[in-house]
Amino acid sequence: MAYVDFSGDTLFATPAAAPAIVAPVIVEPTPTGLTALEWSVVALAQRDRMASLREPSPLSIALGRVFGTRRRDPNLADPKLEALRRMAVLSWHRGYAVPVHELAAFFDAGFNTDQYETMLASISTAQASRTNRG
Repeated sequence: MAYVDFSGDTLFATPAAAPAIVAPVIVEPTPTGLTALEWSVVALAQRDRMASLREPSPLSIALGRVFGTRRRDPNLADPKLEALRRMAVLSWHRGYAVPVHELAAFFDAGFNTDQYETMLASISTAQASRTNRG
């Protein structure tokens, strides 16, 4: 008489539980680039000085009122674009050496790491080509 082992055979096995139906997770792709408006902010930030990141002191405000020399307000009305402008000014002048609180404000404004790296790569390329020309 022959012995047949049915313990490893899945033909006669019943499932312990019905398989759960898993809904597909839709992941929105994160943008890696900047819009045309954002690129124009980065380009304009090349001409801004580091002083544009500081608030004017009460003395400079008073002297501006007395002598009539008013400095234009470099801050942008849109908070997201202003965070981009500040990061672009820092990147044009300091490269990757930016303060942590400015980087946190940049990310809090809605930008991501890929956008930051894309902007820095573009700025580095522009600075390198400007150096090679001159």
